[in-house]
Amino acid sequence: MSRIRNPSTPLIAAGVAAVGALFVLSTTVYQVDQRQQALVVRFGDPVRVVLAPGLHLKAPIDKVLRFDKRNIDIAANQEEVTAADQEKLVVDAFVRYRISDPRQFYRKLGRESVARDRLDRIVNAALREQIGRRNSEDVIAGKRGEIMEDIRIEVARQVAASQLGLEIIDVRIKRADLPEPNQQAVFERMQTARKQEAAELRAIGDQQRREIVATAYEEAEKIRGAADAQRAQLFASSFGRDPSFAAFYRSMQAYEHALGQGDTTLVLSPDSAFFKYFDKGPAG
Repeated sequence: MSRIRNPSTPLIAAGVAAVGALFVLSTTVYQVDQRQQALVVRFGDPVRVVLAPGLHLKAPIDKVLRFDKRNIDIAANQEEVTAADQEKLVVDAFVRYRISDPRQFYRKLGRESVARDRLDRIVNAALREQIGRRNSEDVIAGKRGEIMEDIRIEVARQVAASQLGLEIIDVRIKRADLPEPNQQAVFERMQTARKQEAAELRAIGDQQRREIVATAYEEAEKIRGAADAQRAQLFASSFGRDPSFAAFYRSMQAYEHALGQGDTTLVLSPDSAFFKYFDKGPAG
């Protein structure tokens, strides 16, 4: 009796082989994106770091963890921090970092969510330490750049000491303001201080103006006195040479003072000696 061969048997075998091949490929081949770095883990122990993008091979028992290779930004929780002058400030900050050592990152943190929580605590501690050394005005405006650099250095130091496998790129304060109930009182105090400073500057300016005017008046009087003395000397010299000219000049001055006073009225005799120069001219 002849055996009847099922024509679908080779197709089934080929399908099983294909499935097996796909299974082997899925457990031994993996892909790394150009924006990622991969860590191959075997039984919980990091085996190697893969930085090159593309397809790579691994053992079926290995597990591949992928981490971002780019710089990562996280916003720290908003904190109320007390400055050196005991003013409370509401501070928002963010930190930019990257995973520099995937092995150490995996051992210490494991996941990026854990890294975010750890960095948030470190940043907030550095904010409290550095802002607690400065006055509120410096934090709000005056020396914010210097403060941010000090905070970045402190955060980088703590991260390096903790060996988290992270590199701190930057730490920035996005917002540093007074709490809403305190703002008006502080603004009024700052306004009063500025008015007091303006009044002091105005008083100094007035004092300087008075000193300048007094000095200028003193110099002017000295110059005027010297000129009057020189004029008197010239007049005395001229009058000594020509007594008639001296008499004529004094009479002209008398006419100027007597007749140049607006509504002044003089009642004099026509033959008065006061008017002799009107009658006879310089020869009088």
